[in-house]
Amino acid sequence: MRYNITGEPMPVVICDVESGESMITEKGSMVWMSPNMEMQTSAGGIGKAFGRMFSGESMFQNIYTARGGQGMIAFASSFPGSIRAVEITPDRPIVVQKSGFLASEAGVELSVFFQKKGMSGFFSGEGFILQKLSGHGTAFLEIDGSAVEYDLQPGQQIIIDTGNLAMLDATCTVDVRSVKGVKNVLFGGEGLFNTVVTGPGRVVLQTMPISNFAGAVAAILPSK
Repeated sequence: MRYNITGEPMPVVICDVESGESMITEKGSMVWMSPNMEMQTSAGGIGKAFGRMFSGESMFQNIYTARGGQGMIAFASSFPGSIRAVEITPDRPIVVQKSGFLASEAGVELSVFFQKKGMSGFFSGEGFILQKLSGHGTAFLEIDGSAVEYDLQPGQQIIIDTGNLAMLDATCTVDVRSVKGVKNVLFGGEGLFNTVVTGPGRVVLQTMPISNFAGAVAAILPSK
């Protein structure tokens, strides 16, 4: 598979695939393709299907396969930002926000990833559920706004507003920590929880998560 990412700030990744090669997308992000790309919708097993649903994605995957020769298929981002290609190997899985996965080669597997204090995520106000990408192949991720990357050393921490976490290496550990102080919670405007990521590993942050954008737009819309 060969690919070209173009068109920021509303990017698209155009993939050229060999005959018999497949691409997977979770949420219908295909925007155009050659006529010989065959689509099949699959749950991939009941356990995996419910795992995807729990992580915020559809129970079903769309699998596109080139038939009878080389094919072309394009996947577009749903929000202004960038598309990042990440190589997944058995010894280097990654973890992404639930809305971050765009598409991948067929060898990449998607599953739920629970942070250290799993239940805290349900009360974070961000729908904070993470997905683990494992297996082997290239995955394409959506980054809302601009991407900022940090390489954390063992034990080094960074505190993140939950929606701004885009991706991290699976070698990192994740915790959800409540904001301290009643006045900070009531008047600080930063929500109830922050995400704490501890190294070693790479962390990729996004500057304008779609949830923040939606909140900013809602604040200026006239009320009925």
